[in-house]
Amino acid sequence: MNDHTFATRSARIDFLRGVAIACVLVLHFTLAFGLADSPLGDLLGRGAIKAIAFNGNYGVTIFFVISGYLITSGILKRWGSLRDIDVRSFYVMRAARILPSLLLALTIIVVLGVLDVPYFNNGDAKPPLPASYFGIAILSILTFWHNLLMQSAGYFNYCLNVYWSLSVEEMFYLCLPLLCLLLRRTWLVAAVCLVAVVIGPIYRGAHADNELYFMYGYFACFDAIAIGCLTALLAPRLALPPQARRILRVACGIALPLIYLRGIAGHEAFGFTAIALAAAGILLGAHGEQQPGWTTGKLGAPLRWAGRHSYELYLFHVIVLAAMRNILTRAELSHAMRLPWLALFVAVSAVVAMLVSRHVSEPANRALRAWHGRRTGAAVALRTGG
Repeated sequence: MNDHTFATRSARIDFLRGVAIACVLVLHFTLAFGLADSPLGDLLGRGAIKAIAFNGNYGVTIFFVISGYLITSGILKRWGSLRDIDVRSFYVMRAARILPSLLLALTIIVVLGVLDVPYFNNGDAKPPLPASYFGIAILSILTFWHNLLMQSAGYFNYCLNVYWSLSVEEMFYLCLPLLCLLLRRTWLVAAVCLVAVVIGPIYRGAHADNELYFMYGYFACFDAIAIGCLTALLAPRLALPPQARRILRVACGIALPLIYLRGIAGHEAFGFTAIALAAAGILLGAHGEQQPGWTTGKLGAPLRWAGRHSYELYLFHVIVLAAMRNILTRAELSHAMRLPWLALFVAVSAVVAMLVSRHVSEPANRALRAWHGRRTGAAVALRTGG
C-alpha cells in the first residue's frame, strides 16, 4: 500500500489506487459512524450503502495488485532482470519509503494509548489488554507479523488493527528478492507466483468462517500481490496495441465495480481472486498507454491525488477517525450530520496526509536514499581503489 518505489508514476494507476483508498476510507468511516442512517442512505437505500461500504476490504486487494505490479516493474527497470536485483538497495529503498511516516504514526498511537485515550488504547480486546502490550504490537508491525498477532489476540487496538495489511505486503517483499536470487530464472519466480495464486482461494475457502484468517492471513493475500507481479512480467511481453489496451481497460473497469458490489459474503474464496484479476486487467491495459483519457483528466484529479498520497492516508486516516470518535460518538451524531462528518473526516485526513508527505515522508525518503547512495559509492571506490 505504499508507493511507486522504483517505477515511474502513471496517472491511470494513481487513479486506481485513489479508488482503492477511497473504498478503505468509506469502510472505516461507516464502521465507526454509519452511513446507512444518513441522507445518502435515504437517497441510495440501505442495501446500496452496505454494498458500497462493507466491501471495502476489496480496496486492500486492489492495493496489493498495484503494489506487486509496481514493485516488479521497478525491479525490471532498475536492474534489468529479477536475478540481478541488488537486495541491499531494494531493502534500503523500501525502508526509506515506509519507515519514517510509519514510525510517526506509531509514536502518536502509542503515546495516546499509554495515556489511555479511547480508541488509541488496547480497549478493543476482551478483557482489555495492558499498556505493556504495545511493545508486542509495535514489534509485530515492524517485523511484519501483526496479522498473525491479530489472529491470536483478535481486534485488540482500534488504530493498530488497520496495519495488518502492511505486514502482509512487507513479508512478501522481504521474501521476493531472496526468491529472485535463489531461483535465478524469471519463469521459476513466475511459477512460484502462480502457486500463490492457486493457494489463495484454497486457503480462504478453508477459513471462510473466520475473517481474521480469510482476509488477513499471508496465504489469503499473497495471491493478489503475486497477480500484480505476474502482470508486470507479462505486460512488456504481450505488447498489446492501443485499441486492445483500451478495450481491456473498459472491460475490466466495468467488471471491477460489479464484482465489488456483489460482495464478499458468500464469495470468500474466489471473490478476492476476481477483484484482483479485474484490477490486473486494468493495469495490463494501462501499461505503456500514453493517450489521455477520462481518468487522467480534471474530473479524476482528486482520486489521482489520493492515489499519490495513499500510503500516508492509509497510515493516518485511522488516527483522525479515532480522534473524531472521541469528539462525537455514533449515537451522538445526528442523521443530518453524518455526511458533513464524513466530509470533515476526508478533508482532515487529506490535510494530514499532505503534511506528513511534504514534511516527513518525502524529505526522509530522499535523505535515506542519498545516504545509501553515498555509502554504496564509497564502498565501490574502496573496492576499485578509486
